[in-house]
Amino acid sequence: MAEILINDITLHYTSIAAAKEMSGLRIVLGAYADPGMWREACKGICYVKQLSYVPVVTANADRSDAEFGLDGSDTELRHWTAQSSAPVMIWNDERPRSTWIEQLYLAERLAPEPSLIPADAADRVQMFGLANELCGENGFGWMGRLLLVDMGMEPLDQTSAEYSFWRRFGQKYGLSAAALEAAPIRMAEILQLLDRQLAAEQARGRRFFFGDRLSALDIYWATFLGLIEPLPEAQCPMASFFRPLYTNHHPVVRAALSPRLIAHRAFIYENFLELPVVF
Repeated sequence: MAEILINDITLHYTSIAAAKEMSGLRIVLGAYADPGMWREACKGICYVKQLSYVPVVTANADRSDAEFGLDGSDTELRHWTAQSSAPVMIWNDERPRSTWIEQLYLAERLAPEPSLIPADAADRVQMFGLANELCGENGFGWMGRLLLVDMGMEPLDQTSAEYSFWRRFGQKYGLSAAALEAAPIRMAEILQLLDRQLAAEQARGRRFFFGDRLSALDIYWATFLGLIEPLPEAQCPMASFFRPLYTNHHPVVRAALSPRLIAHRAFIYENFLELPVVF
């Protein structure tokens, strides 16, 4: 296990080469002092289920093209997992799980209780649908990444290497003028869907998105809200570079973010997830 220091935040990760020789649960998390939504959701699910794992670093933690898989090179991560994004869950010699839904099902198998998937079929269908709106391709996280990339590029000289990096990173999410125009509208629609679901449950005297128990959707929401409204510094220390990028001020997005949704994130973190957030 190596110590990686990023902006005064120490990360304790192991290398891919070492992790490949291990058994048990390993999670490739990258190595960034920022609250990436998919990685924090994956960590949150493991935390609730008390699943121990070895955190694994992707490469050199230098935001290089190779680190993010943007140059097409045969990185260690690509060679091991056949793709270039984190998080990835690996259990023993089984195939790597690199998508949120695969990771949830693996966690459910490894630690069936507490179950984070509703037992009722109708609730289960609705939960996975809403979770996909948050976590899936062209969902809330996807669209939010586009706006984050746009904010990262805005102050930069278009001839700079950093601008080129952001542009290539954005291309992973289909960066274009049309996509940037559509992103806040799509995010607002998803926020409104979530707010209606939570309001309906609360009107019945329930505290969660589905009934009287925590589901994966509660965890996904709590972590994905950090894309537009990060937790306070005391609860979520991060590299100073990231906080303004993770704070979304777009008026369409902000108008759709209800106090009820913000309060629900606080409730979930304070009662179920690790505070302060540890990268």
